[in-house]
Order: sequence, then C-alpha cells, then structure tokens
Amino acid sequence: METTIQKVGFLAGILAFSANVSFVIAQVLQLLGILNYPYDEIFIYGFSLCIVIPFLLEILALHYVTEGDKKIWSHAALIFTIIYAVFVSANYVVQLATVIPMSLKGSVDQIEVLRQTPHSMFWDFDAIGYICMGLASVFVLQLFKKQGFEKWVRISFLANALVTPLIAFVYFYPEFSEKLLLLAIPWTITAPLMMLLLALWFKMNNN
Repeated sequence: METTIQKVGFLAGILAFSANVSFVIAQVLQLLGILNYPYDEIFIYGFSLCIVIPFLLEILALHYVTEGDKKIWSHAALIFTIIYAVFVSANYVVQLATVIPMSLKGSVDQIEVLRQTPHSMFWDFDAIGYICMGLASVFVLQLFKKQGFEKWVRISFLANALVTPLIAFVYFYPEFSEKLLLLAIPWTITAPLMMLLLALWFKMNNN
C-alpha cells in the first residue's frame, strides 16, 4: 500500500509541477503581449485549474505516509490545501465557463460581478487560495529533516512560505499595477520547485 501511495504522490507532484510551469509560461507570454485575449486568460486559468487536483493529491499522499505525532502537521497542510483548492477552483471554473464565454458574446455587462479584476470578489477568492497554499507550506516544513535530500524539500517549502506575505501584499495593496505584480515573481519559482522536489522525494522513497 505504501508503495502505491508514493507512486500517487510522485505522479501527482509531476503533474502539478508541469501545470504550474505551463501557467508561468502563459503568464509571461501575456505580459509580453504575445498571448492576447481570450487565449491568454483561457491558458492562464486553465493551467491554474490543472494544478489544483494534482497538488491536492500530492499533499494527501504526504499525509498518508507521515507517521506518529507529525501527522498533525500533515493534516493541517492537507486542510489548508483543501481550502486553496475550493477557492481557486470556484474562481477558475467561473472565469472559464461563464465570464470568458459571455464576454465573447458581448454580454460582459451581465456578469461584471463575476470577473476577476483587482479587488473584486473572485480576486479575493484567488488571494485566499494562494495564501492558504502558503500556509500549507508552513506545516509541511515540520515534516522534513534538515539533512540529505529532505533538507532541499524543506528549503523549497520554506521559500514558498516566505513568499506568501508578498502574495498577500500584491493582492490586497489598494492600488494594483503590473509593476506591483512583479513582486510575486518569486512564487513562479518557489511553487513549482516545491511540487517537483516533493515529487522526487516520493520517488526516492518508493521502496
């Protein structure tokens, strides 16, 4: 059974990492003006949605292989990952299934409240999601030793946790701008890195 769990953790982690990298590429292409509406938002929201289930399964697998008293930390990480999954999934499904199709029909005025724009309801949904991902990273820290390969897994989750205040600042600062968005650039490295290193840890421990 443990081998199966570790295989799930590895595969889910690789899928989460791949979706995250794809999101980063789409975001960069949008900022460079190479990818335009509606394809920019379709790819950005689509790849972001593709991160959710694999990352959730990766943390679920981590919880199942955690032993003893440390299970409380893996359980806490799982809880915050679930909160992340609920909020961002609600946002991305609405953007992909309702907002973009309605905007292409010229009916965007009818669904203005549903659009993810700075400081809108779904903007806040996105913020809550990624802040909770950062909090999940904090609890994962408690599960790995400061030696061997585990040290690098731990560092990657620590880095992502440390980026979380920047994420919160970008989302909630009163005046949004593209320059402000650049503060979140470290997340484009820390998030996929932690997903990848955790996946590799599962692979290395698959006996």
